[in-house]
Amino acid sequence: MNFILFDGPSRNALLPFTYTRPVADIRIGILTIREKWEKHLGYTTTTITEDYLSDKYPMVEMEENVMINASFLPNEDLVEQIKGLKPEQAIFYDEEVIAFFTTDAQEEVDLKKYKAIEYEGECVQIQHTWDIFSKNGEALESDFDLITKGRESQPLPSSNNVIAPENIFLEEGVTIEFCTLNASNGPIYLGKDSLVLEGSNIRGGFSLGENAIVKMGARIYGPTTIGPGSKIGGEVNNSVLFANSNKGHDGFLGNSVLGEWCNIGADTNTSNLKNDYGPVRLWSYETKSFAETGRQFCGLMMGDHSKCGINTMFNTGTVVGVNANIFGSGYPRNFIPSFSWGGASGFTTYKPQKAYQTAKAMMERRGVEFNDEEQKILDQVFELTKKWRKN
Repeated sequence: MNFILFDGPSRNALLPFTYTRPVADIRIGILTIREKWEKHLGYTTTTITEDYLSDKYPMVEMEENVMINASFLPNEDLVEQIKGLKPEQAIFYDEEVIAFFTTDAQEEVDLKKYKAIEYEGECVQIQHTWDIFSKNGEALESDFDLITKGRESQPLPSSNNVIAPENIFLEEGVTIEFCTLNASNGPIYLGKDSLVLEGSNIRGGFSLGENAIVKMGARIYGPTTIGPGSKIGGEVNNSVLFANSNKGHDGFLGNSVLGEWCNIGADTNTSNLKNDYGPVRLWSYETKSFAETGRQFCGLMMGDHSKCGINTMFNTGTVVGVNANIFGSGYPRNFIPSFSWGGASGFTTYKPQKAYQTAKAMMERRGVEFNDEEQKILDQVFELTKKWRKN
């Protein structure tokens, strides 16, 4: 069978993260949404997404295709139903389509002609940016069970203080000594060749990706995900870093999501709770205004390639776009458009060529090339986000 993941109606509500990736490539739990589906299905997938992303994330269409809404996370029951679909059958959940089996080209699909099957099981859907951290614990536990089933963890060195060791799994090449791990409230997963330096205190659920690093003396509260190639330090609570991003120093990051290739300066702090304990409002690209999240705790949403200098202070519920560079004293505003340069005293446009020089330098440190494909995507993001910048 040919499985294709499509962005669906949640795509715009997941900006700025979906400016630079399909919904399927958002990381939540241990794996990206795509990696979850591929492990459950036993097949590789391709993607229907924005045209400007299609070179990097192409679609392969065959005569028979099963289309899956990438905002839904897989589970065994749902996957079984999807694998059992017949042509012109569709699975719905609260009037939103989860998956359908089509023999039509994507532009010819009319779901009104399909036999509707209501999915009656429990389902996790990522519809808003804050869902990435608020539903991270459930996704992390599900991924942990999926990845570790029938496998044996590498031994945990005896120098560590451990609570609930049965909920801890180490892949090959993990280095960890003289740390405290408490997995009684959620599993702890340490990816291949990851490094946890001495004196770190970690409460699960927690996932550390391949080649990622926890800096010395870090204090991490779950459920938190640190993606592959990332570095984390200081105090972190219920946050998700996609991949290759750094918060390597002291300072607090809570109820937050960072995309790829972000860098947080030393002693940067994010507020995740308003002084009046009221619900947090977050910038919405859909409504072009601040929208209620219904959440009391919500920190920073930062798009790919954005950076901030030392001692930056982020207000509760701040949204930073793609390729922004923030610095200086005081609190910058709660919505910082893509390709912005400045801070509390004001912003100017961060010229693309200057931004790309920074991106290239950071990526080279990880042995990754900043290529034409990447630049074309960011060029398009620059054009798409012009309306949010004042100059």
